[in-house]
Amino acid sequence: MLPVSYRLESAWQPEGGPHGRFTFTLFNLSDSPLSGFRLAYTSLTRVVDPAACDNATFLRRNANFHEFAPPEGFALAPGENWTFTVGGLNRQAKHCTDGAKSAYLTLSDARHVPVAVSDLRLEGATSEPPPARLPEGHVGLPFALQPWPAKIDAVAGEGLPAVLFPAANSSTEDIRAISDVLALFHRLFPAGHAPFSLAPSGQGQPIVFAKRGDLGVEAYRLAFSGREIRLEYGAAAGRQYGLTTLAQLIDGARNHATKFRFPAAGTIVDQPRYGWRGCHLDVSRQFYPTADIMRLIDILAWFKLNIFHWHLTDDEAWRLEIRAYPTLTTLGVLRGPDEPMLPQLGNGADPVGGFYSQEEVKAIVAHAAALHVEVVPEIDIPGHSTAALVALPELADGQEAPESYYSVQGYPNNALNPAVPFTYEFLEKVFDEMVELFPSQYIHVGGDEVADGSWMASPLARKLMEEEGISGTFALQSYFLKKVKQMLTARGRKLVGWNEVAHGGGVGTDGTLLMAWENPKVGIELAREGYDVVMTPGQAYYLDMAQAEAWQEPGASWAGTATPAHTYAYEAEGEFPEELKSRMKGVQACIWSEHFLSRGYFNRLVFPRLPAIAEAAWTPKEQKNWLRFAAIAPLSPIL
Repeated sequence: MLPVSYRLESAWQPEGGPHGRFTFTLFNLSDSPLSGFRLAYTSLTRVVDPAACDNATFLRRNANFHEFAPPEGFALAPGENWTFTVGGLNRQAKHCTDGAKSAYLTLSDARHVPVAVSDLRLEGATSEPPPARLPEGHVGLPFALQPWPAKIDAVAGEGLPAVLFPAANSSTEDIRAISDVLALFHRLFPAGHAPFSLAPSGQGQPIVFAKRGDLGVEAYRLAFSGREIRLEYGAAAGRQYGLTTLAQLIDGARNHATKFRFPAAGTIVDQPRYGWRGCHLDVSRQFYPTADIMRLIDILAWFKLNIFHWHLTDDEAWRLEIRAYPTLTTLGVLRGPDEPMLPQLGNGADPVGGFYSQEEVKAIVAHAAALHVEVVPEIDIPGHSTAALVALPELADGQEAPESYYSVQGYPNNALNPAVPFTYEFLEKVFDEMVELFPSQYIHVGGDEVADGSWMASPLARKLMEEEGISGTFALQSYFLKKVKQMLTARGRKLVGWNEVAHGGGVGTDGTLLMAWENPKVGIELAREGYDVVMTPGQAYYLDMAQAEAWQEPGASWAGTATPAHTYAYEAEGEFPEELKSRMKGVQACIWSEHFLSRGYFNRLVFPRLPAIAEAAWTPKEQKNWLRFAAIAPLSPIL
């Protein structure tokens, strides 16, 4: 490992500006002096007043990318440091991850060199360490199950079978189902002792399978007798969930014998609370290799979640190969100092890219389908489209003034223009390829965070608005999304979007599913308008939110603090009027990747809140128990 040549330390003080100020200190740890250089860093806490800095010159900002220069003629000798302050921030910092996420220097010869960064320090107030996320926990019934079943009436045994195996009369499909769940277990717990064997064992117990027409497709029933286990199921998904329950029971009893047991007698009767039990992953801000996507899908299956919402495009990158437009995954994924797009969160001197080929997509979809997980793809339109516009400049109205509007994340002119004819030709071809890749009945089209004022400086848009009698950004967005819905309907697909799809007149409610993310009340309003709704409020189900108010707790803060206890206890359905509850189709966790710069941060922020949401999606309200969950959650697999 090479030693660090340059390091950027940063601190935030509550005073020094309307939202406090940053103090940056660049250390020259190399053997050579620095002069004629520029410093760039990325940060979610953005500079909005370029004049509010001292001992540095603000050069430019693009969304989360910032660039500064030292005073003219300044030289930084080896072993010395340069300090400058920056006020005029868009918001106050609340957590240690609110500072610089990456940095680099551009030297006088135009070379770019990396700069190491540290977490943001707090000055002028107490920097508190993070509290424990889970209490010690307590189990009434000593069974290791995630999520907890709908009904359980079982007696714990003193011992446990070495393995479970298919009874002699098992069908080929039943034996394959055991093999599939065994393979899932080995992938998630490679050092764990196999809970199943395909061959009989004198130290084990047989599983007797029975398909039941009176059980739902995801339902199952387990009966324990000490001699055998009877697994009744409605369809293949229910059979998988029943086997997963058995794997969890035996693994918990084997590895944590002082706390958990295996049932000697009794029954488990189980089925999901909701049909949509989802987890979203943003792969635009940070790229996740195919192996990581497959492992996350394995984890979803282990928790009996059945939807993987794959957020494939955003301002930062377009990750899905579209053969009709190859520049989407050449120009539209490259971020770097000299690349088509500037570095963003976590990017530094080295260019970064990454996308999913169509062959990789097919493999991921097949892997998910084998585990009864449906992959719902998202291309985020019309906003959040910087990457697409960089890759295909002809999508823009060439007469529109640059930087005539900015998104909430600070991207200029980042929305596909509804008045550009090529927009629809482009989307037709994109959807043609997507429906070949994704068998899901749903395609998610985003529809969120279009800046008010978008397109108002576009002559083409102004002309279209006059012709169609449209007034304002959101009515024009509605016009656009109605055309998108027609495209999807023609391809046999249903439109899914974020709650802003309903703005400006929205789209037809029939065959439309909207996700309420801004706050819980939005979901009720959407249901009143006739939309089917999935609840994914940032205040409870966004897994990038910090889990405590303490400064040293990582994560975002715009939606407040989502402690594991709050995430577990939150009851989306409880806020719905009785007459609207049928519109609520389920719940979903959302993993936005701005803060996920390492595997460690991913696992810290996602767990234990992901299994908490899985329990909200599966377990009846009256069966939930926080202390029991806290006792079992540490057994969760992680990425």
